[in-house]
Amino acid sequence: MSNATKLIHSIPVDKQTGAISVPIYQTSTYVQDAPGVNKGYDYARSNNPTRAALETIVAGLENGQTGIAFASGLAAIDAVVKLLEGGDEILAVDDIYGGAFRLFTHIYAKFGIKVNYVDTTDVANVIEAFTDRTKLVWLETPTNPTLKISDIAAIAKVARQQGALLCVDNTFASPALQQPLCLGADLVVHSATKYLGGHSDLIAGIVVTADAIIGDRIKFIQNASGAILSPHDSWLVIRGIETLYLRVKEHSANAHAVARYLQTHPAVDKVYYPGLRSHPNHDIAARQQKGGFGGVVSFSLRQDTAAAAKEVVCSTHLFKLAESLGGVKSLLCHPASMTHKSIPGDQRRAAGVADSLIRLSVGLEDVDDLISDIGNALDALSGVYVEGDASLSTHITA
Repeated sequence: MSNATKLIHSIPVDKQTGAISVPIYQTSTYVQDAPGVNKGYDYARSNNPTRAALETIVAGLENGQTGIAFASGLAAIDAVVKLLEGGDEILAVDDIYGGAFRLFTHIYAKFGIKVNYVDTTDVANVIEAFTDRTKLVWLETPTNPTLKISDIAAIAKVARQQGALLCVDNTFASPALQQPLCLGADLVVHSATKYLGGHSDLIAGIVVTADAIIGDRIKFIQNASGAILSPHDSWLVIRGIETLYLRVKEHSANAHAVARYLQTHPAVDKVYYPGLRSHPNHDIAARQQKGGFGGVVSFSLRQDTAAAAKEVVCSTHLFKLAESLGGVKSLLCHPASMTHKSIPGDQRRAAGVADSLIRLSVGLEDVDDLISDIGNALDALSGVYVEGDASLSTHITA
């Protein structure tokens, strides 16, 4: 049986009524038969049947033991960091999501948790960066926004030998393409706002653990800290997950076509997409991502300025300028001034996030329309391009 079929039939039919859609249990508390005697639920912060159904579904998607749903992706990341103690260190991917960088640097640093940022595409860098205080390795693969790929299985082996946990942010690939727990990771996090939800209509986060004991620790943190996902948003994520495999397949096909087009445009300097054979980590991506390479494409401009990038992102019609990704409608953003503005410029550029970098979340529109839209914006970029000439014209308008 295919994973797509398993997913659809892992979504339970309501035992009480036969409802084929998971019911929304919009309640704050539950009547008990006696003090401490209940039907498995006592207070909705601690548990809720709709949220519990989502947590079970996503744990199955990732082949994990325990799923825990949070009010946002950052709340999910926050819960994982709370496994650590003062004096512990995190070894993190250098091309990291700006929100995670802000959380690590401005919140947890003052509690004595140090973060070492490393180019994790080379396992030797990971080995060299380990200290006796390293307790957590933090990967994004693909990374946000330059889509670097790290070898999850190889880094999991290193982390295990060093006695550290490995957590993989699997938001960009989604479990439809990649299952890090099967490659040796201990934890997976998702911004379920993105591909799991899929419709740009909710904020949610998920943690899935390979080990039930770690899952219990995260569940305790969820209850103690209180950043829970609401019943209605839990239901929205379940509804989105029903079409996950279908959507991600089309997102990937469209993104691959857009990436190939961008390689041909004279205004474009570099294209970042792991499905391209020119991508330095293509072979690793092909090995650990099954069924496609995802719906996100990033590219930098030959005219490497923030002003040029902003001109492009303000000139499209189908690609809407907005934060986030993973929805059915195509979006684009300028990471240096939007998603990654919390990272100091020198550190951001050193990680490969150029001032002119543009990130595309390629949606489910007709791909020819999307290519035409981004092509028109690039053609109009403050200058004149000569047909067939790959060089940028020296004529730049005011």
